[in-house]
Amino acid sequence: MSNICQISGKRTIVGNNVSHANNRTKRKFYPNLFKKRFFLEDENRWIDLRVSANGIKTITKIGLKEALKKAQAKGFIKTY
Repeated sequence: MSNICQISGKRTIVGNNVSHANNRTKRKFYPNLFKKRFFLEDENRWIDLRVSANGIKTITKIGLKEALKKAQAKGFIKTY
């Protein structure tokens, strides 16, 4: 399973570790992901999503159904 949020589309990015001597080595920055279950009231069922902390805030703010529609329109999730 890849490190991509199904709501916001956040994914792993690449950067550098920079030492005191300004030596640079590659590193990865991972998104803050959680496996979380949400209840769809319209369909009376649970769905499992892999979402970031930012994705959870989005769901709280605009609602699960609207967040799923936007994620599907952007291509982050195919079906739910």
